Amino acid sequence: MDVCKAVQNYLNKMVADVSGMKVLLLDAETTPVISTVVTQSQLLAREVYLIDRVESRTRDKMRHLKCVVFVRPSPESIQALVEELRDPCYGDYYLYFSNTLKKSAIERLAEADESECVREVQEYYADFLAISNEVFSFNVSAPANPLYIENSSTWDTKAFSRTTEGLISVLLALKKKPLIRYERNSQLANKLAAEVSYQIQQEGPLFDFRKPDTPPILLILDRRNDPVTPLLNQWTYQAMVHELFGITNGRVDLSSISDVRPELREIVLSSDSDPFYKRTMHLNMGELGAQIKTYVDEYQTKHKSSMNIESINDMKKFMEDYPEFRKLSGNVTKHVTLVGELSRRVEIDGLLEAGEVEQSLACSENHSADLRTVQKLIAQSNIPFEMKVRLVCLYALRYEKSSSNATTSLIESLRNCHDATEISVGLVEAVLSYAGADRRLDDLFANQDILARTKNAFKGLKGVENVYTQHTPLLVKTLFDFAKGKVKHENYPFIEGGTRDKPQDMIVFIIGGATYAEAREVQKFNASNPGLRVVLGGTSVHNSASFLREVSDSVGKWVKTGNASNQNLVAAGGQQRIKTSRLD
Repeated sequence: MDVCKAVQNYLNKMVADVSGMKVLLLDAETTPVISTVVTQSQLLAREVYLIDRVESRTRDKMRHLKCVVFVRPSPESIQALVEELRDPCYGDYYLYFSNTLKKSAIERLAEADESECVREVQEYYADFLAISNEVFSFNVSAPANPLYIENSSTWDTKAFSRTTEGLISVLLALKKKPLIRYERNSQLANKLAAEVSYQIQQEGPLFDFRKPDTPPILLILDRRNDPVTPLLNQWTYQAMVHELFGITNGRVDLSSISDVRPELREIVLSSDSDPFYKRTMHLNMGELGAQIKTYVDEYQTKHKSSMNIESINDMKKFMEDYPEFRKLSGNVTKHVTLVGELSRRVEIDGLLEAGEVEQSLACSENHSADLRTVQKLIAQSNIPFEMKVRLVCLYALRYEKSSSNATTSLIESLRNCHDATEISVGLVEAVLSYAGADRRLDDLFANQDILARTKNAFKGLKGVENVYTQHTPLLVKTLFDFAKGKVKHENYPFIEGGTRDKPQDMIVFIIGGATYAEAREVQKFNASNPGLRVVLGGTSVHNSASFLREVSDSVGKWVKTGNASNQNLVAAGGQQRIKTSRLD
């Protein structure tokens, strides 16, 4: 149940089975798949001397080299391979595909191979991005790859096909033939579960694995059941970097920072090749600061420096004053720079103050106090407008059914801000249409019955170690319910078959995207519950900006076709605001 090792094993087979100097050809989708699990130096050690894209036709002919090709069996990649084989640049070709290959594609490739240079054709099921040992993604999100067509029950055809193929690939890579369960109130989850089940039956021999004592579970969830988690500021290292800068295929773009050095304009974060990052990726900012100081102290001792280091700024100055140290310890410099910039953003954007209010809205119910603090922050000039919008979204979700609901007045307050746009203000109504109370399966805020409200009140009285990390994603409760065998069959029905046994292996997939906050919880869950191993996946991995982009794009399509659930959105003039809504 390790998605990173699964991809690495496939890659090792590809390059180890082909002896001598090699070229590796990839396509647009397999390039990030490979780059997230292996470095160029590691490939070089395996005699891979050139990496290129299969669609590139400007490569020199080097017939003395062997060529390893790893691509998705998409029409575009098959066509690029056909053109390559008609005029080969290399001596021998070894073709590996990240998913099942159609018979028609094999025939096309055979016809194009007039030089008879193809030595092997194999399917290696690495059709997903392995973000860490326990987390994978398909990089499918709006607006580039929308999930919906007309309404919340209708998959976009391309996204549906890509998601189905990706899940089949994950199951084959992990060698699991699961029982499939899905979230009852999600039509998208129902349809995906049924299609994956059908494909498993169609590919019968591929899924002929040894039967375990307890069947594994594939659980398909919908992001709309928990819109709160992706709306919150994050306070652990990996999640915070993604929230403030974005992590794209394991890379972070820091080029917007004015004084960043050229070699740090884009940095790589990999838990597989960076031991410090692996050790600290789930630590909160306080713990991270202590780890960074220890990291710098270790190198400082080796270089016998007597400079007194007490703060992040001291660490940055140390790097600047000792260029030879900087050259030898690029990984330390990378993390000091990144943590320093995170600290700066927290201060200038007032994230501590806003974060405390977010956590209050997510975790407890105190309408009068929450309304006052949200109004206060909307009026403050140091709080970014995007943050103000998210606070109102959280308020609207928390108090949607409250008789004292003041969402309308808060929207008006947003509209009066000097940097407000109708597009951004309209996101509050869009979030309610996307994931309001009537669209959710679970009691997200634990406020719909007396027992739940009492438990919530006692939870608030007990206090927490860190006020900024009070919130626990809904996924955690779901995992513990499965571990204890307390899941209601009617809420998470099986597509076919069934079992009363507690699962030992679970693959949890979230339509609409997972988050790094949930990834952290899965890591913690696996560490403390050895009887159940969990792997988490999503159509994408969201931060607040990408989540709101997806909400905006999705609801825009529903309104445009007249299928939005929230009719007030249209009545209030929301159609024009949401229809063209995008976040830059």
